[in-house]
Amino acid sequence: MTIRRMLHATDFSPASRPALALARALAKAFKAELILFHAWERAMPVAGVGYISASVFEGIWKSTRQHAERNMKRLAKKARSDGLRITTLLAEGPPAAAIGLAAKNRRADLIVIGTHGRTGVKRFLLGSVAERVVRTASCPVLTVGAKG
Repeated sequence: MTIRRMLHATDFSPASRPALALARALAKAFKAELILFHAWERAMPVAGVGYISASVFEGIWKSTRQHAERNMKRLAKKARSDGLRITTLLAEGPPAAAIGLAAKNRRADLIVIGTHGRTGVKRFLLGSVAERVVRTASCPVLTVGAKG
């Protein structure tokens, strides 16, 4: 298998750190470009909590994007210190679908993604982005548990 481009999907959580470490090591070993990717969905108002103006929601969305940009710059700087070719990419939308689309559009040979290891009710309520990516991606997916 030749790996020229690898996409690491991150949610910036501690659970994604082992996956990033492995993605960096693999990118270095294969001399591959590492695409650091993050997607988020816009929060929607919950019925019954009162009125929140559109300007407040716009402020929240802007803040979310700025937070993602800062985190992405930090991750890219660390990865570049390994001498890696890094591309950063942010997207708004359902994370699993956005990851698959980004990997396809960027012609990634591999997706590296962390898992939170949720089970039971938490998994039922929150779902598993990694599981959906594995089922729908157009390239191989390497999942890495939160404990590495």
